[in-house]
This record gives sequence, C-alpha cells and structure tokens, in this order.
Amino acid sequence: MTKPMRQLGRPNMRAWRWAILLTVVLAIVLINSGEINHARLGVSATSTLRPSPVVPSKSTPASSPVARVMSKSNPIRIFIPSIKVDSPLMKLGLMKDGSLQVPPKGFPAGWYTGSPTPGELGPSVIAGHIDWKGPGVFYHLDRMVIGDKVMIDRADGTTASFIVTKIASYAKNAFPSQAVYGNLNYSGLRLITCGGNFDTRLHEYVNDLVVFARLV
Repeated sequence: MTKPMRQLGRPNMRAWRWAILLTVVLAIVLINSGEINHARLGVSATSTLRPSPVVPSKSTPASSPVARVMSKSNPIRIFIPSIKVDSPLMKLGLMKDGSLQVPPKGFPAGWYTGSPTPGELGPSVIAGHIDWKGPGVFYHLDRMVIGDKVMIDRADGTTASFIVTKIASYAKNAFPSQAVYGNLNYSGLRLITCGGNFDTRLHEYVNDLVVFARLV
C-alpha cells in the first residue's frame, strides 16, 4: 500500500518550530550585540545616538604675568655700577609745603619714607643732590641709560635689583607728580635729582631729572 503524499503547501510543523526558535535566538543575539555596542558609546540600547554638544572652556583669558614683589624692608644702601654710586640711605619725609624733603648735604642719598620700600608693590622714591659744594651723590645720574641696573640693599639682608626703563627731565613748575608718585601694578623705583640749567638768580636748577626703573 502506498503512503499518501503530503499536501502541497502544508507546513512542516517541526521544521516551522525550529525556524521560529532559530529566529528568536538570532534576534536575541542581535539585540544583545546592539546593547554592547551602545554601552561602549555611553548610551542605552534604546537611546538615540547624538553628537555631544560643544561646551566652551572656562579657561582664564591670557593676561600679563604677575610681577614679583618683595616684602617690606627698609633700604639701607644704593649701588649704581654704571655711574659708580655707592651710598648709604637716610630717611626723607615731606616739607611743610608738602614737597619732598632733600638730604641736608651732597651725600648720602635718601629714601622717601612715604613711598613703598624698594621691592614692594608701587614706586619707591630715592632722592639725592646733583652737587653740594662739589659733586653730589647723583652728580652723574644724567649719564644713566635704559637697561642700567640699580641695586638696593635692605635691612632684612636682601637686595632689590632694578633695571632702568626710562629717563626724563621735567621743568620744576611742570613736575608730573602722578607719573612719579602714583600707584603701580609692579614694584618700581624712582631716582630723583636736579637737572637742566642752573638759574643763578634763583640759585637752583630749573629742572628735575627722574630715572624710572622696575624690579627684576
């Protein structure tokens, strides 16, 4: 007796079940694979991958380096190698009219106590005579040039070293007080003496010579 032929188009249930099982397994594998790949990108499997926004940095804008300053210590001696100045320093105050006191003689030079000590933040002021019955301590101050060095020994045993940045002569009736005594954002030095022609009628020089320097 011959076996009846299977009807065409009738599914093989066992084969169908295996096909469904394989499809499910394959889907699970693909899903798991997708989760791993997404996890490596830092998002979940259900997230929509988007590029990270560009966040501006909060870096500080470029600015000038902060200048070095020294602690307070009274100056005791000044050296200017280029014009062979080596002088102790006395203390100077203000006259009754508010003008800067000057040393009583040609030597020594003096430090104005109302200004910062050399090396501190701001303009330290040292004054001296150009002459006094002969050459004074700053007799050759007008021979200084930009780049010359000035060293100030201080009471705490340290030395403040400055480099000259500017040399200028001003008429006494047009002295730039703000430029000389005004606040600075660095440690500066001002050397002051008389200059220009000598007025025989007034018995004084007509100008003031100022050497500007900054701490190095």
